This record gives sequence, structure tokens and C-alpha cells, in this order.
Amino acid sequence: MILLQTLSTSDGQQAVDSLALMEGAGSSDIGLLELLIKGGYMMIPLYLLFILAIFIFIERVITLKKASKTPKGMIDQVKMMVQSGNIEQAKMICQGEETPVANMISKGLERIGSPLKNIEVAIENVGKIEIYKLEKNLGLLATVSGAAPMIGFLGTVAGMIRAFIGVAQEEGMVSPKLLSTGIYEAMITTATGLVVGIIAYLGYNYLVTQVSKLIHNMEYTTIEFIDLLQDKK
Repeated sequence: MILLQTLSTSDGQQAVDSLALMEGAGSSDIGLLELLIKGGYMMIPLYLLFILAIFIFIERVITLKKASKTPKGMIDQVKMMVQSGNIEQAKMICQGEETPVANMISKGLERIGSPLKNIEVAIENVGKIEIYKLEKNLGLLATVSGAAPMIGFLGTVAGMIRAFIGVAQEEGMVSPKLLSTGIYEAMITTATGLVVGIIAYLGYNYLVTQVSKLIHNMEYTTIEFIDLLQDKK
């Protein structure tokens, strides 16, 4: 009887201890916000780079979407006006569309009467300006994609240095918790830097692809317009 009571008491104590360990493990879970805060002061430039990358991406997407909205009907109308000799009306149609293609054709219409070579040069010059506008801030986004991981690594190195300095200053036995805490806090900056860099890199490649499509469309439309002027002559 005494043995049964002892076993019962022992089992109950083990259950209580197990429950306490489970509760302790649950309470040691760290939330995402707390984890990011533990990354240290090197997280600040990473946050700023992330905000910058998102801002550039959204701004460029909106700009490229507007630039790509050149109605097919507008090009056909301009061709009809040029063929019928109504150049002024064709200019008005182009001026009503704030797109790279419309600006290039408008410049070509202004040069009608000049040698065809001069018209081509004028259109190419406007095209270069429009391409520069389309590619604005893409270089900055590429810089973010490369700089963010390096800043993350720098934060990790700085954090590891602080962790080992703390270990060196400890007297007696070094607590594994002290060392592991310093290391995981240092690694947070690397993970964050890689995430920011990957997002910026993917956004950069997407925008470059969209710009390339627009440039191809600009070149195709320009060739059609020059051919139209050559046939008209």
C-alpha cells in the first residue's frame, strides 16, 4: 500500500514537472517583432533599405503602367492623318497622350519637311530621354539588392564580436545561454539583410523586364512611323 502511494506521488510529481517544462518552453517562444528588435542597431539601415525598395518598386510599377498605355487606335489615327496630310491634327492626337511613344511620334511630326535622317535623329533623341525616365531609380534598387545582404553580414560580425567580448568578460564557467543568445541575435541581421536583398533583386529584375518590353514597343512603333514617312515621300 505504501509502495503504491509512493509510485502515485512520484508519477504525479513527474506530470507536474513535465507540465512546467512545457509551459516554460512555450513562454520562451519569441515573437517576430521581438526577434527583429533583438537584431540591434544594424537593423535600422535594413529597415530603411526595405522601405526604400518597396517605394521604388511601387512608384516604378505605376510609372511603367502609365507609359505602356498607348492605345492602338491612336497610332492608327496618326497614320491616317499623316497619309491624308493633316499633320496638325496628328500632332494634337499625340499631345493628348503622355506616353513615350506619343512623345516620340510627336517630335517626328514636328520635323516633317526636314530630311528623313534628321527626323530619325530627333526621334532617337526623344527616345533616349524617355528611356532614361523609364529606368529612373532602377540602379538604386539594384544597389539595395546588393547592399542589404552586406549590411546584414556586417551586423552579424559586429554582433559576434560583442558576444565573444561578453564571454571573455565572464568569470568562471561561461553560460551556454549567454553565448547562444549573442549568436542568434547576431544572425538576425544576416537573415533580414538576405530577405531585403532578395525582395529588391526580384523587384529589380521584374522592372527591367517591363522596361525592355516598353523599349521594344517604342522601337517597333518608331520603325513603323519612319516607314510611313518614307512611303509618303
